[in-house]
Amino acid sequence: MLKINNLRIEYQKGIPTLDQYDLTVEDGELVSLLGPSGCGKTTTLRTVAGFIEPVAGEITLNNTDITYLTPNKRNIGLVFQSYALFPHMTVFQNIAFGLKMRGINKNEINKRVDNALQMVDLEAFGDRRPAQLSGGQQQRVALARAVVIEPQLLLLDEPLSNLDAKLRVSMRTEIRRLQQRLGVTTLYVTHDQEEALAISDRVVVMNHGVITQSGPPEEIYNIPKSGFVADFMGFDNHFQSTIQNIDDQFMDITVADQIMRVPKPQSREQQLNSNTPIDIYFRSSTPELTNNSSEHSIPGNIILHTFQGDHVEYIVETDIGELIIRMSQHSQRFGNGPTFVNLDPQSLIVLPNN
Repeated sequence: MLKINNLRIEYQKGIPTLDQYDLTVEDGELVSLLGPSGCGKTTTLRTVAGFIEPVAGEITLNNTDITYLTPNKRNIGLVFQSYALFPHMTVFQNIAFGLKMRGINKNEINKRVDNALQMVDLEAFGDRRPAQLSGGQQQRVALARAVVIEPQLLLLDEPLSNLDAKLRVSMRTEIRRLQQRLGVTTLYVTHDQEEALAISDRVVVMNHGVITQSGPPEEIYNIPKSGFVADFMGFDNHFQSTIQNIDDQFMDITVADQIMRVPKPQSREQQLNSNTPIDIYFRSSTPELTNNSSEHSIPGNIILHTFQGDHVEYIVETDIGELIIRMSQHSQRFGNGPTFVNLDPQSLIVLPNN
């Protein structure tokens, strides 16, 4: 449905924000652009919408070249981060605005707006103005306004960032349910990892204007292909090591003063050999603290522990660096002092050293 080919964007002449950028979104697919501020995700979205003119490249929508079309000729629905509702108009008038601009007759407008209000559960709010609505209700009005025109493509630019944490969770569920019901192809921009994982068919992780990894949420979460993706997706512990031996399935790596056998990464992109320096990443939730040494444990010293609701977070000094360990609040509690960190070899992500 959407194809971006060899796109180049420059805010300052000669200095690309995006360069040789390629992206494809299939019909009915919801793809999230995920990354830190300044990585180029909103630039991508605004270029697809027609607000930024590329220096080079091509954008096609349903096999039609839209690279240099004005925004109003692209048949794209857009939900802004700020919602951008007209304050002097009622909810009904806001939703109807795009239809009026397209010259749709009044009866059809009334029918489609009524359906849109019902779709976002705001049937009783048509006569209200945006200032009389909560943040979540305003967001639903913005969604209704975007989908009522029956766009070929729906663009959402961090639509939940202005909502509180609890409302964000419920609204992302509503957005996903609405998108699946309509079957509309959607490009979604966010910097929230959990949001991207929960809402997407595919997650595209960006950094410095480059796509660093693209794949289903489970793959992005469990099998990062670079240190940046691992760190960004919550692998909050990292240390360097060396491969001692390697075969088709396993490899022996050094961890502190011991050798640990771990699964060999199956990705063909990673060229790993004996004596190769590597980076090891693992999540804070995978190790356990114990009072006694075991086969895969390393000694450490707890220097801080904090209660954080459903878990307790420990900061542990070890020979491989300072580690973050999170254990269930129902598990054994530890105070500051000596301990052992029991690592799970299956949970260690091995990447070539950068």
